[in-house]
Amino acid sequence: MNNKQVTVSGEGLTIDQVVSVARAGAKVAITDDAQVQERVKKSNDFILQAVADNKPIYGVTSGFGAMAYKAISKEQAMELQNNIPWFHKVGTGNRLPDADVRAAILVRMNSHLQGASGIRMSMIERMGIFLNEGVTPHVREFASIGASGDLSPLSYITACLIGLDESWKVDYQGKEMGAQSALKAIGLEREELGPKEGLAMVNGTSVMAGIAAGVIYDTRNLLALSFGAHALLFQGLGATNQSFHPFIHARKPFGGQVASAAAMLELLAGSKLICDELEGQHEFRGGDEPIQDRYSLRCLPQYMGPAVDGLRQIAGQVETEINSATDNPLVDADAGHTYHGGNFLGQYIGVGMDQLRFHIGMLAKHLDVQIAMAVMPAFNNGLSAMLVGNTERSINGGLQSLQICGNCIMPQLQFYGNALTPHFPTHAEGFNQNINSQGFGSANLARRSVEIYQQYMAISLLFGIQAAELRSHMECGHYDASQTLSAATLPLYTAIYEVIGRDFDKDRALIWNDYEQAMDAYIEAITQDIQAGGKIVQAMDGVKQVLFAGS
Repeated sequence: MNNKQVTVSGEGLTIDQVVSVARAGAKVAITDDAQVQERVKKSNDFILQAVADNKPIYGVTSGFGAMAYKAISKEQAMELQNNIPWFHKVGTGNRLPDADVRAAILVRMNSHLQGASGIRMSMIERMGIFLNEGVTPHVREFASIGASGDLSPLSYITACLIGLDESWKVDYQGKEMGAQSALKAIGLEREELGPKEGLAMVNGTSVMAGIAAGVIYDTRNLLALSFGAHALLFQGLGATNQSFHPFIHARKPFGGQVASAAAMLELLAGSKLICDELEGQHEFRGGDEPIQDRYSLRCLPQYMGPAVDGLRQIAGQVETEINSATDNPLVDADAGHTYHGGNFLGQYIGVGMDQLRFHIGMLAKHLDVQIAMAVMPAFNNGLSAMLVGNTERSINGGLQSLQICGNCIMPQLQFYGNALTPHFPTHAEGFNQNINSQGFGSANLARRSVEIYQQYMAISLLFGIQAAELRSHMECGHYDASQTLSAATLPLYTAIYEVIGRDFDKDRALIWNDYEQAMDAYIEAITQDIQAGGKIVQAMDGVKQVLFAGS
């Protein structure tokens, strides 16, 4: 992850940059482009003049939402804005992770730098100071339906930025304190929101979009790891590489399918454990094994392709969202107009996160099928039942309970794949927000889906390692798969061993006798490394490039 300084300008912000600021503490700077600075100033000047002239503008000289019929005098214009965080102080549930709040602040900065929001540059600069000084507002997981954006979550950020009251809490360099105390600690004065600034801050999709950026980042890693786990299991099962021949996929050239086949060919190249049939030959494998692989193996590109294509599309939508002006009304200072619209509706995020959770559920289901084949002698091409290592110790249970743990997780991931966005209340805010995206909720569910899949991935990788080592012994007379695996899966194999603190052993598979290791400790160590983007994730960087090149 690149943690170099990120310069924001209202355009060109990437998912990787958001994650580098949110998680790795990369510093933030505002562009010194004079045009950007000028357009922000002009939009703010326009709003100030409109208030002075008593022009009718929603949320500036009128009330909000269902109360937009109320006229607001210029004398009340600032009071209107500073009242916003108070009646939106309704958040409940668990706190959002600090990284998601930091991502939201960065995205909000970028949105306002488009110069269509009427906000002062000093407010944008204040957000950058919060990020650079490590001040993170406390935001709760419930309160936004994603219609007028993330009203309540963004209001918590706004109240902390200006030090509205000590009852809003922040983390400052790991310590909890009131918002006013935090301002004092970093040398900022309390601030009053100017006309439209409260509305500009809370009307927008920045929290859901910030969460979504992190989710996309993690899911890219998990998708690449899914291919890695499949490659280990393919080798463990002694499967063929013929199903990935370019001739097949050139005749059904979906982008994700072609990329999936190419990734698998790269991952299996040079393996001593597979059936190498790329020259078009076919071999009977003995016993009851069919001449071709079963569907979960043979149809992998056709099954995984939609997930690859889907993630590419969703990532593009998220990057468009984080580079958009998402409040209302929007200011065209050059033309001298404001426009009432709906850029704050988070439908792209809501639908995208629904789709992403669906894809995660399908990825888990696919791995679950491969694992089920690997543990069953009727389908695993000669491996031991339940992948028991030491079969001479008849009481060994092997990986049977590990499979049950995976069976516990996979259906939950399928459940998380259900869509949230169609289930909106039509009567929200006095029938004003009578369509809404549920984008914030969908993004939060996607984050949870990712967290669960990270643990399922750890389980899948353990199955892949064990199967590959047992196959290595069958084919080459030893259990050290570092000598038999393909070159592209060797880094993954090595990384897993390093993370769990074990050395390769030519005389024993990883799981040999039941009492010799604690598999829950292995799961935890692998999961933590995946969450941190550590050695295991980095081992699949090449696959990620194949899957997402040019997307």
